[in-house]
Amino acid sequence: MNRNGDWMQTFTGRKFWPLDPRAEEVSIVDIAHSLSNQCRYAGHCKDFYSVAQHSVLVSAICDPEDALWGLLHDAAEAYLVDLPRPIKRFSEIGVHYKKAETALLVAISERFHIPVTEPASVKKADNVALMTEKRDLMSQSPEEWIEERTTKPMVARILPWSPTLAKAEFLRRFEELTK
Repeated sequence: MNRNGDWMQTFTGRKFWPLDPRAEEVSIVDIAHSLSNQCRYAGHCKDFYSVAQHSVLVSAICDPEDALWGLLHDAAEAYLVDLPRPIKRFSEIGVHYKKAETALLVAISERFHIPVTEPASVKKADNVALMTEKRDLMSQSPEEWIEERTTKPMVARILPWSPTLAKAEFLRRFEELTK
């Protein structure tokens, strides 16, 4: 069987082709484990803050009917890792990354029976989380972020979780949303 690119070994010991993803090869355990060990902002926050914790937060903020999408909105990063927004938005690398990310999101959407298109409430929640993370987890900013012009942070403060807790909470939230 010919596949595009090469495969990587996942946490659960599976072979996964990130450039040729298939829905049946996507694992929620692999996603939770990987995202719980990846730090947001390319590691430039004051304390370790995982993509898994961010995803649980987005899932809680967005409209209830979009909560599973909110939890999985960054799931492609489990297989690709992430690029900081300036690179993703304004570089040739970002163009290729977005193509691979889109293919992964299609496979993830198929695997977990969610729409392929990101709901507006998830995008809004992601930006609310972003502004809250900026306030609570980042050093003093040298300048206003673009999103600050239209988005306010949550009132509640973020306290970072350990990778172990983030993985457990991600899987708990997934179970809660898929019962």
